[in-house]
Amino acid sequence: MPRYDYILFDADNTLFDFDTAEHRALRETLEAHGYPFDDVTVPLYLAVNRALWHRFDQGTIDKDGLFIQRFAYFSQIMGGQDDPAEFNRDYLDRLGRGSDLLPGAEDLCRALAPHCTLAIVTNGDAKAQRTRFEGSPLPPYFSGLFISGELGHHKPEKAFFDAILQKMDIRDPSRAVVVGDNLITDIQGALDAGLDAIWYDPKDLPSGNVHPTHTVTCYEQLQALLLA
Repeated sequence: MPRYDYILFDADNTLFDFDTAEHRALRETLEAHGYPFDDVTVPLYLAVNRALWHRFDQGTIDKDGLFIQRFAYFSQIMGGQDDPAEFNRDYLDRLGRGSDLLPGAEDLCRALAPHCTLAIVTNGDAKAQRTRFEGSPLPPYFSGLFISGELGHHKPEKAFFDAILQKMDIRDPSRAVVVGDNLITDIQGALDAGLDAIWYDPKDLPSGNVHPTHTVTCYEQLQALLLA
């Protein structure tokens, strides 16, 4: 008997290789707008983007503002005259083609699907996330793809997880678990919503003041835990 009946997976850097998809999309977008993809532009964009996502996680900026401001700040710092909305659309179109999975992700989902109901829960852009998901090998194994922009709530809000439980008709939350790599949005968010949380921590990082229900460093450990 599986440990849980419902497994709610985060998408990026839990199942999907977001870093590879992001770098490819960023390179193509920067070059299309006349910027180099180098040791100056890449760290600059990543720092701006990371800071804005942190603000989003803290609830001090909405997603539309995040998407526009990251390229507005980047263009301003680089001395460009770009339309940040167009810049962002170009980037998300290219990101949507990045269906790269982390090594072993498909095998993990194939092993779990006969025993548990799988769903993806993500904060990413709805169009890009759906395109990436549909372009991957994962759809046959999953019963749902839940995206914050479509739900009207985002991780780590309790309302985000509550909406998913309702849509999946999960009446006993103890039979569901969230699996993710982000300690705040995935793990603390799930715990605050009354759900168990498995931290996927392949870099073996400290968890600080967050206390996951379980911690795994590889898919083999995760599969053994879930199917124990």
